[in-house]
Amino acid sequence: MSGAGGERAGRAGAGGRPVRLAEADGGAAGARRTAGSPRLDRALWRALGDLGFFALRVPEAEGGVGLGLVEAVLVFEEAGRVLLPGPLVATHLAAGAVPGAATGETVVAAVDGGLVEWLAEADVVRGDATGAVPLRSLDPLTRLHRVPAGRPAPDPVAILLSAAEQLGTAVRVGELAAQHARAREQFGRPVGAFQAVAHLCAGILVRAETARAAVYAAAVTADPADIAAARILADEAAVRGARDCLQVHGGMGFTWESEVHLHLKRAWVRTQRAGGVTQSEELLAAALASGTA
Repeated sequence: MSGAGGERAGRAGAGGRPVRLAEADGGAAGARRTAGSPRLDRALWRALGDLGFFALRVPEAEGGVGLGLVEAVLVFEEAGRVLLPGPLVATHLAAGAVPGAATGETVVAAVDGGLVEWLAEADVVRGDATGAVPLRSLDPLTRLHRVPAGRPAPDPVAILLSAAEQLGTAVRVGELAAQHARAREQFGRPVGAFQAVAHLCAGILVRAETARAAVYAAAVTADPADIAAARILADEAAVRGARDCLQVHGGMGFTWESEVHLHLKRAWVRTQRAGGVTQSEELLAAALASGTA
């Protein structure tokens, strides 16, 4: 793993090993390799458990890594960056409460805003999934079911960790856009030399860095209004960044060989988690109106 993101994750916990494992087995190549399969990679899940991914915030006295929300955000950012599949947030939140979740022996799914990710593969489902029906997912590595039950109150930590994954996508598509803009030539010049392409790349970077500041700040304060703001900015950075990255790539961005479209599809699915972005917008608006934000 190279780059600032990899270095941050290496400092965050477990020596950065979960991130390197994710890049090898759960990245874009892994997505293309296993797309269409209804099975979760249990070996990878157990390996993540062995490396402390799920037990990152479990106290050391209870067998966990003993770190905090800030470190979890850094690790989940990298998980988003490499397209690591599976109900990561639900299993992480269940560590310490559901036997086997911390070690990766138990896969945990959660009813989240009327949706359940990876329901058929889960050993434990938190929430009422009665009447769940399969839902065709845009993302080939996010199995979805829709449930008729009412929306549970979103967990702020779940919102923040999803925002961290969105940040990872925003950072990654910025890297992909810059790489392609430097390598692809048109009329004897790199396409990045053209103003329209340069503006797209600049916009991706600005949105990603704005979201990074908000997500990191929310990880420190754990304030619900800060988390709502971080979620809004991270969703925008991931979705708009991936769409602009597709524009930089042109038609090849939609091909199965390209990583870009996988990030866009995953970003779209994440926007529906934990009550959806509208609920975060309403929470932030209420906090601003009351003067508490």
